[in-house]
Amino acid sequence: MKALCWNGVKDLKVEKVDDPKILNERDAIVKVTMSSVCGSDLHLINGFVPSMQAGDILGHEFIGEIVEVGPEVRQLAVGDRVVVVSIIGCGECEYCKDELWSLCDNSNPNGILQKKVFQYPTAGIFGYSHLFGGYAGSHAEYIRVPFADHGAFKIPDDIPDEKAVFVSDGVPTGYMAAEMADIKPGDVVAVWGAGGVGQMAIQAAYHLGAERVIAIDSVDYRLAAAATHSKAEVINYRDADVLDVLKESTGGRGPDCCIDAVGMEANSTGIEHYYDRTKQFLKLETDRPAVLRQAIAACRKGGTVSVVGVYAGFADKIPMGLFLNKGLTMRGGQMHGQRYVPLLFELIREGRIDPAFMLTHPTPLRDGPKAYELFNGRTDGCMRAVIMPQQAN
Repeated sequence: MKALCWNGVKDLKVEKVDDPKILNERDAIVKVTMSSVCGSDLHLINGFVPSMQAGDILGHEFIGEIVEVGPEVRQLAVGDRVVVVSIIGCGECEYCKDELWSLCDNSNPNGILQKKVFQYPTAGIFGYSHLFGGYAGSHAEYIRVPFADHGAFKIPDDIPDEKAVFVSDGVPTGYMAAEMADIKPGDVVAVWGAGGVGQMAIQAAYHLGAERVIAIDSVDYRLAAAATHSKAEVINYRDADVLDVLKESTGGRGPDCCIDAVGMEANSTGIEHYYDRTKQFLKLETDRPAVLRQAIAACRKGGTVSVVGVYAGFADKIPMGLFLNKGLTMRGGQMHGQRYVPLLFELIREGRIDPAFMLTHPTPLRDGPKAYELFNGRTDGCMRAVIMPQQAN
């Protein structure tokens, strides 16, 4: 089969690779019909996540059709149209049973590598480096899905592909970001990042009772989408002082909840931008935490900071004095997608969440490298490039 493979920093190629096979009796093989490029994939191609190897297949946000199942797969059958959660959970460990799927004890065969970085192993993730299991990703014609009964969900007939594909990752990540923010009716919520996850966090925040949601970004078309599709107020951080605007627009109080949907490659302005860029380039810090700093500074006293933007290791100049003395709560994590899929299908059916507008660039597999260039460069109005591996190549 053909697949989009990582061969180095910003070096992607469509290559011929071996077809996936059933390796465990709980596996399924899925023919991939849509595989979205996710913001966290950019950390891989830009060289900020260690343990990538030449030939690794990228992609983790996808839907497809079941074409083969192992003998112990009970809830799925050949022909089922499914969305597969990007996080791999065994369904049997303490964490999976508590619906903390991204903390699974058993799905990451390379957990010993993670102990050196995170002290404890966490779940495997499709197409997301050997640190997270070394699993082949979904930018391919076919993919093996381990623990299929716990990760693949049948898509209701009335949910179209262009909405279902984002239930794999972007929608549940955004929903979990809003849920962790502990939003109460009437709250003001600030969301840094108006990409796919940020858009879904905005929509989820309104569903959970927010009165106002303010999106912060610098890309005009993403801010326009946040205003038009997700009904947010917007701030372009290149045109205004974010902290001043947030304080003024909340009567000097600050947002009740702040969501970091950006993570380790955050951009900012002035000396802070050059400081973080330089330290990251010199490998004196792994992450650029400008958004995290701003969220802590902006949040009202006693408020909550929710972090779903991906961080890899160490970040500098975090204002812990502000965090402590303002009595803030901070929560974060990779999303527990399996917990949310049935709920999200219902919210999409009711029109409370609508991710379809994010599919701006449907792309055949052969043009996968170009799709990443568009997405990484934030050009041509690209919210999400979605690779269609079954289109004629």
